[in-house]
Amino acid sequence: MLYKRIRDLREDHDLTQTQIAKYLHITQRTYSRYETGHSAIPIEIFSQLADYYHTTIDYLANRTNKK
Repeated sequence: MLYKRIRDLREDHDLTQTQIAKYLHITQRTYSRYETGHSAIPIEIFSQLADYYHTTIDYLANRTNKK
């Protein structure tokens, strides 16, 4: 799975895809496609997720293990 960390972080925070999608102002289906790697995540969404989880885009994209 390409974006496993966004799923893991969501689950660690006991959130549903629908809750995160609502925060991002997108549909649950769109968010699901991001998690499964079926759609590329726009930089704006990466940025919002990094802010929400207090981490970096590099961490979300598996470019580093340092949160």
